[in-house]
Amino acid sequence: MFALTNKIAIVTGASSGIGRATALLFADQGARVVVAARRRAELETLVAEIEDAGGTAAALAGDVRDEAYAEALVHLATERFGGLDVAFNNAGSVGEMASVSELTLQGWRNTIDTNLTGAFLGAKYQIPAMIERGGGSVVFTCTFVGHTVGMPGMTAYAASKAGLIGLTQVLAAEYGPKGVRVNALLPGGADTPALTATTPEERAFVEGLHALKRIARPEEIARSALYLASDASSFTTGAALLADGGVSINRT
Repeated sequence: MFALTNKIAIVTGASSGIGRATALLFADQGARVVVAARRRAELETLVAEIEDAGGTAAALAGDVRDEAYAEALVHLATERFGGLDVAFNNAGSVGEMASVSELTLQGWRNTIDTNLTGAFLGAKYQIPAMIERGGGSVVFTCTFVGHTVGMPGMTAYAASKAGLIGLTQVLAAEYGPKGVRVNALLPGGADTPALTATTPEERAFVEGLHALKRIARPEEIARSALYLASDASSFTTGAALLADGGVSINRT
């Protein structure tokens, strides 16, 4: 039920962290995967790893803020593999962190453009391709920040990710009748390069915010993405699925 046999998937933000783990898992579950990120070398390494394990993948480097790139990813999936069934729109950035009075307009725009506009552009081209195949699954990576928790200094990030949940709900309502499911995945803290750059004290603080008193391995979040991408979630759409280790409910 969780298998993606004969499915064709796009994974953005695939050069590291959650996106990389998800691309590997999708391929392991039978999907032919188009991996996307800005760093070409990392994508090529990922494709080689997938192919060495017996999977099938193709890479295209670019910036999700570029509409031509969003269109090119779908074109690659269609031309190379025959269509599109799954899209994991995972690329994102924390962006400039500052109080609202100190946040620059350019910092605001960069974060909104990457996290929200980039996801919109992806869906704009992904959904029509899925409809041609009779349906599909779109998944956006959101966050608990701006949904269940407000964290100082994260104005643009929270607004962009909260906006993604609204986008998710509208797209789910619009395209459900055509067989396209749209869901949001809300991870907690994960062991990604961004967190690796913190001090041990900062990491311990982040871990302590979670009910499980640890952060997630990227592979754990990837399994939640697989659930939303696969037929296991065939009656799930318009949802904001928390996979946050209990950070949203923890008060200890």
